[in-house]
Amino acid sequence: MLYQLVFAGDDGQLYDHHNLRAAGRTGDRFVELAEEDLEKLPAGASLVLVPGGKPVGITSSGRFTLLKRNPWREGQAWAVGALLPQGFTRVLLPAYSRDGAARPLPLFGYTAVACRDGELYAAVRQTDSPQRWDPAFYDTGELPALIDEKLKRYPGNRILRQLARCSLEYHCYTAQNIFYGRWEGGIPVSPACNAGCLGCISLQAAECCPSPQSRINFTPTPEEVAEAAIPHLQQGDGSMISFGQGCEGEPALAARTIVQAIEKIRAFAGTGTINMNSNAGHRVGVADICRAGLDAIRVSMIGAQAETYNAYHRPAGFGLPDVRQSIKIAVSSGVCTSLNLLVFPGLTDREEEAAALLDLVSGSGIDLVQLRNLNIDPDFLLKHLPAGGGKILGIPELIEMLREVPGLTVGSFSKPVR
Repeated sequence: MLYQLVFAGDDGQLYDHHNLRAAGRTGDRFVELAEEDLEKLPAGASLVLVPGGKPVGITSSGRFTLLKRNPWREGQAWAVGALLPQGFTRVLLPAYSRDGAARPLPLFGYTAVACRDGELYAAVRQTDSPQRWDPAFYDTGELPALIDEKLKRYPGNRILRQLARCSLEYHCYTAQNIFYGRWEGGIPVSPACNAGCLGCISLQAAECCPSPQSRINFTPTPEEVAEAAIPHLQQGDGSMISFGQGCEGEPALAARTIVQAIEKIRAFAGTGTINMNSNAGHRVGVADICRAGLDAIRVSMIGAQAETYNAYHRPAGFGLPDVRQSIKIAVSSGVCTSLNLLVFPGLTDREEEAAALLDLVSGSGIDLVQLRNLNIDPDFLLKHLPAGGGKILGIPELIEMLREVPGLTVGSFSKPVR
């Protein structure tokens, strides 16, 4: 069954092309969207324009072609992509062409889409249950009142004021959970970072696009951290707090604050999971936090090859050997250890990248690989990475390879462990 090209017109309407088949992109290559690539567009996904992108389709003779004009209405044709809900991993990027001088795209995870028999499909694989991250549970009518109530209860707590902003302006789910009193709640602690990741969502160099949110500009006290964390962890029902949010830098650089905060938290809340999302480059800080009683750590990385890692993360004063050592420290300390793998089709699933990743996770004691779609302009990313060769295996095959590693779970989210 053939899948048709989907595009948008100047009138803001969505169209499917009767004569052009749908294409996708992996790395810098266009490919035809096939049955095995696609699932029905997930509930909670949203369709968006690719700013300045002209859609690429496939003719009946198998030739990739650029669609410049809308054949059904006056005006131009524009490329579209899907933004996926949590728990779904992107398999292919949209196929489009943009002016090389255009400003980099906003930091979204654009995903290829297609149409068949009037239904929309996306190039995805479901890799976790999105139940707790269903948008229906967030931005509810009661949220502003819950925020006001907590701020009145803790008027001097700067973390809660920051999370109120993240909840209402950035619609951050982990920030909102602090006010809902449930599940995973984010607690930012560090205004500083020891990396300059190309896709950082809180601080960007002028060469890239604007950051979608602001980084905290203060260092909280251990008392502020404990004040925000204790009521949350006391709720039960798989409650979790996480250091290392999108509105902060590297939490291990604030090890002293976290260590003291954990001591205060555990004096009043013996249940609930204390998690840290980290680049794991600051080994001493990671070790101190693990010894203090950290329950879980999630280590973010784009890949396990040094050239790729350094080009994307742009670490200052550390490298992959330090990250590997931090992982060993966490595992040996009994801390549940996950990788936050930033997935990009045509990069993560390249043969040599996959081999390096499997070498990292095999026998390391890592419990979970969390697959996260990398939100970044594909052309901007590839321009900054070393030229890669080798076979592209495909994201589905990479997922299956990871699932075959003994003792390793593949998913998309951190899980409560206490």
